[in-house]
This record gives sequence, structure tokens and C-alpha cells, in this order.
Amino acid sequence: MRLLFIGDVMGRSGRTAIATELPRLKAEWQLDCIVVNGENAAGGNGITEAICTDIIEAGADAVTLGNHSFDQREALVFIEREPRLIRPLNYPKGTPGRGVALIEIVDGRRVLVMNVMGRVFMDALDDPFAGVEREVEACPLGLGCDAMLIDVHAEATSEKLAMAHLLDGRASLVVGTHTHVPTADHQILPNGTAYQSDAGMTGDYDSVIGVQKEEPIRRFLTKLPGSRYEPAAGPATLCGVAVETDDATGLAVKIAPVRIGGRLSQTRPDFWSRT
Repeated sequence: MRLLFIGDVMGRSGRTAIATELPRLKAEWQLDCIVVNGENAAGGNGITEAICTDIIEAGADAVTLGNHSFDQREALVFIEREPRLIRPLNYPKGTPGRGVALIEIVDGRRVLVMNVMGRVFMDALDDPFAGVEREVEACPLGLGCDAMLIDVHAEATSEKLAMAHLLDGRASLVVGTHTHVPTADHQILPNGTAYQSDAGMTGDYDSVIGVQKEEPIRRFLTKLPGSRYEPAAGPATLCGVAVETDDATGLAVKIAPVRIGGRLSQTRPDFWSRT
């Protein structure tokens, strides 16, 4: 199975990259399943129903979130009627929406998609490790699903790595989001789980993690509050990770970083031929 995960879509710049690139990549790479983190898609803060619909219509099979899940208040309502929109599973009981979805792709195979939020330097949510363990046991790879993708929305690399090693051999891909910077540690762990500490941001990298530079610089210099942060509006780099799995086991056999457009050095998987 060919999986593509795309990191945090930041504002209009990121949305433009998704609308432009995703349909082409889906066809060119003959992708089976695409998951997009959309928690910053609405002006850098949360997601709206219209934006979620646009991302799905561009080719995403599921949209994951994070600590900005409900910055747009309408998300509290529409998340209940959109099963492909997935917020962190370790939000407290009673939080609207769901933290896991079993996505059936075109050929009938099923991909379990999870979203979980870390607790190191983040909000004090429920235990992410226990939550993920419950879901993996309820729908194990190779029995309940044909592939399993887990978006770990976390600040600390150690927490993401610990989650990946806990799940090694039981998930297809464990990928980090939240820091908006793509890491260079893409790998397949010893028991067959693909991993990257952060997929990176899909947004304008002539910025401070996606925000126009002037206000963050001013705040660092003065330590005073000021204007609101605004997303940078230049050309985006679409960032993510591509994974190919073994159809017999659901485990990863190939992994590559993806960086297309914008300012960053470009890279694509060399193991998928172009159509």
C-alpha cells in the first residue's frame, strides 16, 4: 500500500499547496491513502468545515488535528458529522469528535488512522500511551486493518520516539507533527514501523514556523504583547513523508521524506515511478 502523510497545513499558503499539488501527486504516485494534518489550516488556528471539505476534495482520506483542534468554534459541531476529521484521542471523555477512524480505501482495504497529542511541554491531557495501546489492541494491524498510521502531535522528540518504539512492529507509520520543521531522521525501525520525528509544515518557510516574521521577532526582543500572529503568505513547501507497506503484513518496506515547492530543498520518493 502506498501512503502519504502531509504535515501541518499553515494558513492560505498551505491550503494553496494542497489544492495545487495533492490531486497531481495522488495520480502520479498512484497513492492508496493520504492523511493531512489540518490543525493550522484556518489562518494558523484550527480548521473550518469549508476548509476541511476542500482538503478532502483535493484527495485526502483523513484530516488529523492537534492542540488547535477547536480554535474555530464551529469545529465543535461539524466534527461530529465528519468521520474523516480526527482530533487527538486523549482529549478528555466527552470531547466532541473522535481520535481514531477506520478508513476504507477504494479497493476495500482498511487503514486505521489515529491522532494523539503529547504531554511534554503541552496541555495536560489523558495518557497518550495508554490511549494508543487500547486502540491498537482493539484493531490490530493485519487483523482489524491493512495499514495503521499514527499522527503524534507533540513538542518533545523523545516522546514521539518512545511512542514509535512502543508500537514498532504493530503500526505501519508513526509520524510526528506540531513543530513545523521537517526532521532528517526518517527510518524504518527494527520491527518494521516507519518513523519520522516531524513531517514538517506545509506553508511558507520564509517565516517563523509559518508566522510572518516581524511580530515574533518583536516579542522576543521586547517581551511585550502586541499584534496577533499572521500566517506568512509566500509560496509554500508541501512537506510530508511517503511510505510503502508490505501487503502481507502492513509493515513498512520503504520510506522517504517529501518536500515540494517553496524554499526548502526538494525531495520526492525515488521508489515510485511516475505515470
